[in-house]
Amino acid sequence: MTSGRVNPNFRLEDQGIEGVEKVHYNLIEPALVQAAIANSEGTLGKGGAFLVSTGQFTGRSPKDKHVVKTDSVADSIWWENNAEMDPAKFDVLEADMLEHMKSHEYFVQDMVAGADPTCSIRVRLVTELAWHGLFIRHMFRCPERSALDDFLADWTVINCPTFKADAEKHGCRSETVIAMHFDKKRILIGNTEYAGENKKSIFSLLNYLLPEKGIMPMHCSANHAIGNPVDTAVFFGLSGTGKTTLSADPNRTLLGDDEHGWSDRGTFNFEGGCYAKTISLSPEAEPEIYATTEKFGTVIENMVFDPETLDLDFEDTSLTANMRCAYPLDYISNASESGLGGHPKNIIMLTCDAFGVLPPIARLTPSQAMYHFLSGFTSKVAGTERGVTEPEPTFSTCFGAPFMPRRPEVYGNLLREKIDQHGATCWLVNTGWTGGAYGTGSRMPIRATRALLTAALDGSLSEVEFRKDPNFGFEVPVDVPGVAEVLLDPRRTWDDKDAYDTQAAKLVQMFADNFEQYVPYIDDDVKAVAIG
Repeated sequence: MTSGRVNPNFRLEDQGIEGVEKVHYNLIEPALVQAAIANSEGTLGKGGAFLVSTGQFTGRSPKDKHVVKTDSVADSIWWENNAEMDPAKFDVLEADMLEHMKSHEYFVQDMVAGADPTCSIRVRLVTELAWHGLFIRHMFRCPERSALDDFLADWTVINCPTFKADAEKHGCRSETVIAMHFDKKRILIGNTEYAGENKKSIFSLLNYLLPEKGIMPMHCSANHAIGNPVDTAVFFGLSGTGKTTLSADPNRTLLGDDEHGWSDRGTFNFEGGCYAKTISLSPEAEPEIYATTEKFGTVIENMVFDPETLDLDFEDTSLTANMRCAYPLDYISNASESGLGGHPKNIIMLTCDAFGVLPPIARLTPSQAMYHFLSGFTSKVAGTERGVTEPEPTFSTCFGAPFMPRRPEVYGNLLREKIDQHGATCWLVNTGWTGGAYGTGSRMPIRATRALLTAALDGSLSEVEFRKDPNFGFEVPVDVPGVAEVLLDPRRTWDDKDAYDTQAAKLVQMFADNFEQYVPYIDDDVKAVAIG
C-alpha cells in the first residue's frame, strides 16, 4: 500500500527495497503529524508542536559511525577519525535491514540539501517514524510538489530505529550503526531514534563531496546585513559557544544556524530549518526561537512537559541537557528566503574559554585563522561530566570533527585559500570566562560580546588601535567604545597576575600539544604560528 506524491518510476522497489508493507511518499506536515499521533510516536503540544522522546539515545552516536572502505575512497578518508567497514559486511547489513523493513510502515521524503542549485544534492530519506519525516522536512529543503513527479535521488538514507545490528556479523561496534557507502550512495542508520543522525549524516556526506568541487563545507551559522547579502558573516563554534544566539541578530538577515557552504558564487545554507537547543531558553533572551516551541509542526525533542497543561520545562534536564526544537527557517521573521549570501566579509570563530586566558575578541591573519580552525578549541567546565574537577580543553578540528570524512588540513587549506581570495577578515571571539578561570571568574558579559561583534561587522573595529597578544601572537583591540577597557586585556582582569601567567602558559602548551598532529601536513606560515 502506498500514498503520497512520487515519481512513478522511482519507488522503493525500483531501488531494491522490496516487500515493505506500507509506504507513504512525501506527506506534508499535517499528514505526518496525524500519522505520528496515530502511531503513538509522541504528543501534540501547544500550538500544534509535536513532543517526542528519543528513548535510549538523546544525542548522536559518533563511535558507531562507519565508512565503507572501497577503492574509490580508501586514500581520501581520514581513517583515524572514521571507523571503516568492510564492503562485504555492509552488504550483509543492508540485506538484513531490508528484510527487517518488510514488516514495517515507512515514510519517504524526497528532499534537497543545499540552497544553491549548482551545488545541491537530491536526497531520499526513508524513515520508520513519521515524526522523523516531519523533522526532515524542517531540516532539508522541500522541492516544489510538481518537481516530485520526476525526482531522482543522488543518495538514499534508510533509518530503521527498530533494527539492531550484530557487531560481529555486520562489522560494526554495537547494535547501533550509521554506515555510509560512497559507491552505493546509500547510508544506513539503525537502533537509534535520535533525529539528528538524519541531519548529520547528510552534513558528513556534503563534507566529503563538496571539497572536490572547490566548495568549502562549514559547520557554522551565517547572516548578512539587511538588504545587503554582500556583507555576509559566518560563525564557527562548538556547542555552548553562542553560535545560534549570536548569529540570530535582529539587525541582520539569518541565513541559517548550523551548516553552510562557500562556493565561487558565495555562501549558501545547506538546510531549510533550524535545530536549536532549548535548555534555559527564555522569551526575554531569544524571543523568536522561544516562540517556535508553540508553533505548528515544530518538533520538540526530549523536553519534560506537564502532562495536563503541556507546558514545557526549559530547566529540567532529567531526560537530557541536549533538549532541542526543530522548526522551518521561515518561523524566524528575519530569515533569508533564498538561503544565499555573498562571500563572507567577516569570519567569526567562537570559543568558550573556561581558563579565562583568551581576550573577548582578537583579529587573526589567514595563517592564524587556519591554526585556530584546525584547533577547534573550546572547553568543558567542572560539573558537566563526572570526574571533571577543573576546566578541560576540547579540541574538535574544523569546529566539527565528528562530521569530517577527509583529513582536517583539506578543509583548513580550502578555508585559507578562500580567505586569501576574497579578503575576509577573521576574528576569534571568546564567550567564556574573564577575571579568572571557571569557578573564580565570571562569564564574559553578553552585552560586551555583542558590542564587539557589532563593531567587527560594521568595520569600525578595524579602525581602533591593536596590540599583539604575548601568548598567541594575534592582534587585540586596546580600546573599543561601549566596552570596558579592562575586559580587552585578560591579564588585567585577574587579581593574581602570576596565576594568569601560569594559566596562559598552560593553555598555550595545550594548543601546541594538540597541534602536533597537523605539523607534517601544513606549510611554513602555519607552522610559524604553531611554534610561536
